Amino acid sequence: MANPIRDRSMSHLRGWFGEICTRLGLWFWLPSRTYRQFHNIVVPTSNGTTQIDHLIVSTYGLFVIETKNMKGWIYGNEQDSQWTQKFRGTSYRFQNPLKQNYRHLCCLEEHLGLPRTCMHSIIFFIGEAELKTPMPGNVLTHGLSSYIRRHREPLLSEQDVEQIIAAIQELKRDRTLNHATHMASLADRHSSTTRCPKCGSDLIERQSKKGDHPGSTFLGCKSYPRCRFTRQLSQEP
Repeated sequence: MANPIRDRSMSHLRGWFGEICTRLGLWFWLPSRTYRQFHNIVVPTSNGTTQIDHLIVSTYGLFVIETKNMKGWIYGNEQDSQWTQKFRGTSYRFQNPLKQNYRHLCCLEEHLGLPRTCMHSIIFFIGEAELKTPMPGNVLTHGLSSYIRRHREPLLSEQDVEQIIAAIQELKRDRTLNHATHMASLADRHSSTTRCPKCGSDLIERQSKKGDHPGSTFLGCKSYPRCRFTRQLSQEP
């Protein structure tokens, strides 16, 4: 019989172990004089907070890494809002990590005042995951450090790097920016009826023109079509 508490504990343990393995691999293969590493950074923004798994700072840019500790087959593409994991005959849905990491880049852009052209988004699947659909080159199941080292075009000056490091260290020293406050911010952001949880733009009331319920109203992001977030309005009893 399934034990939800045990399953959650094992999931957290696997996630923790995967993060430790990722840190060790980055520490071993990336020279610290060239690549400064930060982990589990909570970044405040005008639209709540975001939490970044790993951030590598160098003159070759900022490498923003979202890790996923999963087994089985992974299906998805850049446009899907959710991807699918198939493991032991069961399918699970999870947020598209490319879109998830895109928010991380936007938050860093806002907080650091840097253009996203100086940043590299990387999705790294830890464990025994197999990508079953064509994926962009920045979605990896191995070779994370090698992928980072292949970027050799300087995008930032040494002075830029020092300023970024100082800003990230300031975030790490702020005791109010922790996992608990981030989870509270996440809950507030996803329950908001005025702000888009994906991009921070206003939510406005729209009317469905087709589909199963034409004429019904819903909340949609003001930045459509750049952002396609929608939320159903609660129906009055």
